[in-house]
Amino acid sequence: MTLAALLAAHHLTVLGGFHPTPEDILPPGTQTLLLLGPAEPGFWAHFTASPEWQDGQPDPMDRWSRRVIGTIACDLGAKALFPFGGPPYHPFYRWALRTGRIWESPVRLLVSADQGLMVSFRGALALRERVPLPAPAPRPCDGCARPCLAACPAAALTADGYDVPACHGFLDTPAGQPCLTTGCETRRACPVSQAYARLPEQSAWHMGRFHKPDGAA
Repeated sequence: MTLAALLAAHHLTVLGGFHPTPEDILPPGTQTLLLLGPAEPGFWAHFTASPEWQDGQPDPMDRWSRRVIGTIACDLGAKALFPFGGPPYHPFYRWALRTGRIWESPVRLLVSADQGLMVSFRGALALRERVPLPAPAPRPCDGCARPCLAACPAAALTADGYDVPACHGFLDTPAGQPCLTTGCETRRACPVSQAYARLPEQSAWHMGRFHKPDGAA
């Protein structure tokens, strides 16, 4: 099976990639690094039908990612790398900036040409072959009115960075419920995010994990 077919079977996509230089700390022999993320529509329905989601155990998406991307890597003779777990902790943020398809946004979160501020990584493939990369794309923030800069109702996401305590404090208030149930208002304000078919249910699940990772009420 081709890489495209292996990824499509699990509603994953290549978000970008690069050809490493000797300065990159990657598995020996790596010729290409590809960053993988969900492909919507379809990813959320596929994931919630998985055994990891249905077994009631912690960290279902991380466990799903290890199983699925790990199997794809084995099929390709590659190495799977993940943005969770560790050490070692892999620099996905820095890797993303090298792809020509993902950039730092005005609020410092990553923004992608295809998924806007909804971009997320489930893993990466370190390939021993030098394969063609997705073509570079224009940065979506160039020429944009940048509604993300004023979208956060808690003023926690600004050009100065991310005030995480202010965000958590706001999410504990009644006014913070829309962010918890439909997703971060700053991420949703991005015009590219609005064109990406990520379901509110998925955003709500991620927000719940971010705000109360132990599942506490």
